[in-house]
Order: sequence, then C-alpha cells, then structure tokens
Amino acid sequence: MAGAVQFPYAAQLRLELAIRNRVYAREFPHVESCDRNPVMVYAPENGHHGNFHAPAYAAISARPEWMRRFEKVHAQGRSLPKPQIDPARRWRELDSCMSSDALLMNVFCAPKVADSLTLRRIMGIDDTSEPTFGWRAQVPLNNGRLDRTEVDMRWGSLIVEAKLTESDFQCRETTIVEAYRDFEDVFDRSLLPRALIRTRRRRAAVELVEEFTQEWEPPSDEADEVARSFHAVIEACADAQQPWEPGYAGYQLIRNVLAASATNSSFCVIHDQRRPDLREAWFEVMRAARRAETRVRCKVLTWQELVPFLPDELCRFLDLKYGIVAPGCVASSIDGMETLLG
Repeated sequence: MAGAVQFPYAAQLRLELAIRNRVYAREFPHVESCDRNPVMVYAPENGHHGNFHAPAYAAISARPEWMRRFEKVHAQGRSLPKPQIDPARRWRELDSCMSSDALLMNVFCAPKVADSLTLRRIMGIDDTSEPTFGWRAQVPLNNGRLDRTEVDMRWGSLIVEAKLTESDFQCRETTIVEAYRDFEDVFDRSLLPRALIRTRRRRAAVELVEEFTQEWEPPSDEADEVARSFHAVIEACADAQQPWEPGYAGYQLIRNVLAASATNSSFCVIHDQRRPDLREAWFEVMRAARRAETRVRCKVLTWQELVPFLPDELCRFLDLKYGIVAPGCVASSIDGMETLLG
C-alpha cells in the first residue's frame, strides 16, 4: 500500500502477545520462532493444546466439523523449529499464539458460551443454531460464477470476521473488487478507501537475476532453509521493481459486506480494542455503503466487550494469554503472570 501512514498498533500487540506467551507456554509443549519477531507455536499432547482453553479444546476435539480447522497448515511452518513430541507433524495455523482463528474458537467453542442468551442478543442471533467455522461464502461475480472465499465464522444469519494481530483488512486490485456483481449496488466506489498495490505475477527462473555463485559448496543440515531464504530475497528484489496498480483497501470488509448482502445475512467484525486502526478502517468502508439498511446489518465489536458475558475460567485464560479483559479493567502484568502460573 503506497502513501498510507502506518501506525505500530499491530506490531505492539504482537510484541505483547509474544512476551505473554513466552511465560504462559512454559507449562505446555511449544517452540519459539527464530527471528526478531518471536512467535510461540504450541503442539497438542494427550488431548490438550497449549494454545487453547482446555474446555474449548475438548469441545473442538469432540466435533469433527470443528476439528477440521486444524487441517490448515501454518504458512510459515517450514521456518519453525520441529515439534519435539512429534517431529513429523506439520505446524498448523491454529497452533500459533498470534492466530485470530484460534482466539475465535477459544471464545465461541467454550461450553456455555454459544448457549448464552445475553451473548446471542449482543451478536444478533435469534435462532438455536451453533457456530460454523471456515464457512464458504458464495458471493456472486459479474461473470455468473461465485467467489467461495472462506469466512472465519457463520452463526445463524451472522457472518463474523475475527482479527487480532493482522496488519489490515488486505488490499486488492481494482479489477478484482469491481468484479463482484453487487459492488455498484452496495457501495459508492468514490467513497471507498483506495490503495496502490505492487503488481505480482509468477515468473520463470530465467527472469530472476542470477546473483549467486555456481561453485559447488558442501551441503549442510540447514541447506534447504538457506536456499529458500535466499530465493525469497531474490524474489523480493524482483517484486520491488514491479509497477504499482490501483486497488481498494479494506478488501475483506468489502467482500464480507457483499457476502452478507447476497445471503440476506448480518456481518460483524471482532477485533482487539488495542487496534484502533482496524476500527478506523471499518468506518472508512462502511461510510461508502449506499443504504442505511446495509449499515444497520453490519457491526463491529471488540473481544474486550465480550468478556463480561463469558465464563470466569475462560476470562482468566484470555487475561493471561492475550491480555484481554473487560473494558475499564487492567490486564495481568507479566510479573503477575509469573506468580499466578507458579
């Protein structure tokens, strides 16, 4: 994104979560990424998972349709240390302490949460349905096809997008966003936030500048990782030379509002109150909605606003591991965590 002022809210939250989880993870099998932005990644063991509130993980394990969320492999899993318990196991996205999907399931899979009438009223759920995670939206395109992009959660007639440490709501090229059938009907394009995006395309190896020696060198145990890192640097340099292309900011919001409109649903974003940048991005997109009905059916909440309506044990878990507490309350300090966790 070009020309935008970047605030450090996401980086600050990532740092806090890394520090908290470094203490919290002592009781559970885990590894820590080896880079300047450390991430704790937890491994399951004997029916438990350090990244999850125990009752929530038990409920997930008992529901195959919920457990399928663990099939999604961690995008940077190859760069992480091997699991100590099962070195052959591949890291999953839900193993990461930074995963917004894991936070979402920790909250809504915990016993009694989805049954709470108060919470259902807050979320706008007026039936007896249960949450579905990784729901495939069907957003109509101009060519008659459907965009079946995955949505974090669907609960009754409510679509939910969960956010934690993600930097933004993504940017997409103008041609992609304007290809949705109902785009002009739902949004005033002149009011939507714009962005400039680097053009990216798959290139043949011969297009990448050869900046390395072809002399034979003895292999090492880290040879594969070194090669991947070196190749990534070469690709990054090539990407930096690509032209800018006009696009839209807040793509995930735009797409999910269109999904809600197409399916006669409501839409809710849940983010951390320590991320005012995400709240601002929400309002930038919603001001472009043409009809008041669309704006009324869309809302934004924080994880902190949900805390007063959650079970006490879950609240303690969210406090220690995420620093998420009810509005007006102060999260446990790192020293306090040391004492509470022994």
